[in-house]
Amino acid sequence: MPNHYFQFKQFTVWQEHVAMKVCTDACLYGAWLASQIQGQTSISNCLDIGTGTGLLSLILAQKTTAQIDAVELETAAAQQAKENFEASPFANSLKVVQADINQWQTEQAYQLVFSNPPFYEHDLASPNAKRNLALHSSALTLEALFLAMNRLVDPSGQMSMILPWHRREAAINHALRLGWHLNVEASVYQTEKHKAFRSFLLFSQTAKTPFANEIIIKQNGVYTEAFTALLKDYYLAF
Repeated sequence: MPNHYFQFKQFTVWQEHVAMKVCTDACLYGAWLASQIQGQTSISNCLDIGTGTGLLSLILAQKTTAQIDAVELETAAAQQAKENFEASPFANSLKVVQADINQWQTEQAYQLVFSNPPFYEHDLASPNAKRNLALHSSALTLEALFLAMNRLVDPSGQMSMILPWHRREAAINHALRLGWHLNVEASVYQTEKHKAFRSFLLFSQTAKTPFANEIIIKQNGVYTEAFTALLKDYYLAF
């Protein structure tokens, strides 16, 4: 049974009221994205779509002074994220909005919009309705996510997401249709013997040759240097 909380070096993520718990690939994505934007002074505000526990926003808040708004559809998850934010050292930089991103309106234009979106379209759903909402895209398809991101991001800003590796091509094509180009990508592997299972994507409206690299989580049963380097500022074990 999952723990009710996950302790990081500078904050705690409580998760007893959310369907999707803290997982390794989400932590890795947050750390990767934080490393991409750290030091970019042009990023003064960010938007987290589908924040869940608030994990990604908390990871980024540790590395940036930007204001971060986090939108969450599910009421209990939004309350959980709010409590996690308020208990963190970064409370003044974080705000939760309980809303449907497809309907939500704001006058803000964000320099960075990011998401750990519902992963699966047209796949078998579980009997758990909350888990279905968090894991499947009945409430937010990939196309709808890109439309929301495009509507809410500043044209000079960036968009980012984590997806199953097999959905990366569809995501890149959705982005291109809206005028966004892949700038940075990381393919994630459980071990050197496995196929890539996650893709971290970062887009802007600047067309250039994408920078691509690979992150292997474990080799010979031990966390790799690349994995450890990204998460050493967050994980208690490192």
